[in-house]
Amino acid sequence: MDTYVEFDSELFRPYLPDESQVSPGHYGAELAFWLSRKLAQRGVITSYPQREDWGWFIDYRSQDGHAYRLCCASRESSGDKWHCHVDRKTKSLFGRSKAPIEGAAPLIRALYDVLMEEQGIRNVSWDVQER
Repeated sequence: MDTYVEFDSELFRPYLPDESQVSPGHYGAELAFWLSRKLAQRGVITSYPQREDWGWFIDYRSQDGHAYRLCCASRESSGDKWHCHVDRKTKSLFGRSKAPIEGAAPLIRALYDVLMEEQGIRNVSWDVQER
C-alpha cells in the first residue's frame, strides 16, 4: 500500500513570515489544516494539526483502535513542494508491534481522493516508504 506522497501546489504557501514558523524553512501548517478539514468532510476524522520541528501532523485512529499519524511538510524549504506520509504508531516502548498498515486504508484512500480532486495540486507521486 502506498504510504508516501509528493506533490506540488501553491495553495499551501505560508502566509506568515519565516520567523513566525515553528521551524524556519519547514512549512506545512496550511496543508495540515486543509487536509484535516477535507478528510473530515469525507468522514475520516483526525485530530487538529500539531507541530513538530520538521513540519506538521494529524493523528488518526482506525475503527479497531490502531493509531496513525499523517505527517505533512514542505520539501526543499519550498512553499510549493510538499510531501505527506503515514506513520504507524507503536503500542510498545521499543517500537515493536506497529499498527498494521491496512488499518490506515480509509485515511490513505481519502488522502488520495482529496489530492487528486484538487485542481491546484499537480505532479502527485505515490510510493511505499516505511517511516
